[in-house]
Amino acid sequence: MAEYPLTVTTGDVLHAGAFDNVYVTLVGAQGRSNRTQLIGVGPGNETEKVGTFSVTSAFTLGFLLLLQVEKDPFHESEAKPWFCSTIAVRTPEDDDVFFPCYKWLSRGDLVLLRGGRGMAFVLNIKEPNSLPAEDRFSFSKAKHSAYRVSQLWKNDDFFAYQFLNGVNPYMIRRCSKLPPNFPVTDEMVKPFLAKGTTLTKEMEVANQPISRGMTYDPQVAFILLSKLRPLAIQLGQQPSQDNPIFLPSDSEADWLLAKLHVRHVDTLHGLLVSHLHNTHLVAEVFAMATLRNLPMIHPLHKLLIPHHRSTLFVNTVARALLYGPGRFFDNSSISAEGQVPLMRRALVQLSYASLCAPDDIAARGLESVLNFYYRDDALRMWNVIHSFVTAVVAYYYPLDSEVSADSELQQWVDEIFNYGFLGNAASGFPSSLQNVEELIKYVTMLIFTVSARHASLNSGQMDYLTWIPNGPLLLHLAPPTAKGNTTMEDILTTLPDKSFGSLVSLGHYPQRFSEPAVLRMIEDFQAELSTISDAIVKRNEELQLPYPYLNPKEIENSVSI
Repeated sequence: MAEYPLTVTTGDVLHAGAFDNVYVTLVGAQGRSNRTQLIGVGPGNETEKVGTFSVTSAFTLGFLLLLQVEKDPFHESEAKPWFCSTIAVRTPEDDDVFFPCYKWLSRGDLVLLRGGRGMAFVLNIKEPNSLPAEDRFSFSKAKHSAYRVSQLWKNDDFFAYQFLNGVNPYMIRRCSKLPPNFPVTDEMVKPFLAKGTTLTKEMEVANQPISRGMTYDPQVAFILLSKLRPLAIQLGQQPSQDNPIFLPSDSEADWLLAKLHVRHVDTLHGLLVSHLHNTHLVAEVFAMATLRNLPMIHPLHKLLIPHHRSTLFVNTVARALLYGPGRFFDNSSISAEGQVPLMRRALVQLSYASLCAPDDIAARGLESVLNFYYRDDALRMWNVIHSFVTAVVAYYYPLDSEVSADSELQQWVDEIFNYGFLGNAASGFPSSLQNVEELIKYVTMLIFTVSARHASLNSGQMDYLTWIPNGPLLLHLAPPTAKGNTTMEDILTTLPDKSFGSLVSLGHYPQRFSEPAVLRMIEDFQAELSTISDAIVKRNEELQLPYPYLNPKEIENSVSI
């Protein structure tokens, strides 16, 4: 008679349940164990409960392949769901085998704990409650209190500051010369330049068309002296008499209206492209590929699955409530008919380098811009994630040949490339990974995108966008075609009317790993994150406008809101 002691742990969620009415069967290379009932211990509303049980077999099972867990469909007791976190098995050969589960099981459910692949390449669920319970959203979300944006939104410094440290810090870039369709001259802006300098020497410009799908694409030139300041605004791409260049020396109403249109377009682009498309929908690609291609015992599944928590649920909610005909964004300046084409263009334009923080910042020429707290914190987060990923990946893949030979890993990367980015080689996304260094960068990019990058776009929304004039999604009047005619009444008419889960912070990995070396890596990662958090808090104490959004304690582990 062979005996297999089991240690079963429930989830850390309310009503995880007791162990009654649950059966397990071990499947090994040499046979199956007896089907064994786990006798319940304690009330079903307790959390993180641990029970010890024993499974027997007439003979040793050899190498353990699977663990079957099932809820009896015919049991007479109340049909309560049960959340199984992990099951650890001790073999007669004194080996410890670890089976992660992290699933709710209801009456009649049966799961095989080794992992498997889904059949769908994309998520086709219309109702959030149709998702498995472990992928649904926890609504205990802490919210930042809004800053007094209402007192700052007209201010030029604050307007410029938001391009660096607001809710869309991905548009501004350095240009050595203005594009030909933005004919700002030194003479125009001479009153705003330091003595002896020129526009070319001092220029930063947000000149990428950011609103394709709307009726205009504003361009903004900034000057970088002791701090960034707006220098000129052109609200359309093609210069003409009806598309004037607005300057800080124009009337207060003209200049404010021009900035209002820029904030309007940047906010919409930030929400629909930078946030929704480039984090939420990209994160869904990563999550689906992981669930389909990496078994639960695969080290990358263990590493990545906490970073996919609630992503499928929150994206299902977004489809149901936010974009599409009759939904939230249909009331914005981009109609439902314009939203999908906008995101299609965003997909074509999205590059691998743009999701890698050091590459993105270098490509935009922003390595030395003053007071760019997003850059400072993003690079800190990239580096600490990269260091952690390097340790974990090198532990499991000591040789380049082991990366190239891992068929499950290669299928995972290939699926992301072909189904997520439509096989677009120009995007720079790899279709395969051939060495350890490539794998480390790829996994770092993924974790950074769904945690830190998402946080930089999401966490400040309550602060910056609840004051509607600072981030309007709808404007009632078209951009002005001339200067000198705008009144404050026009601005009020342009603006829309007034009616218009607990945080799991980065570095939290439930007990999926059992190797002591990897557990130490996680502890080191968490310690590094704590050091960064302390440094950010200390810096923010000295800032009039703190930048808290990449504080590791405020970064969600996944795209879950």
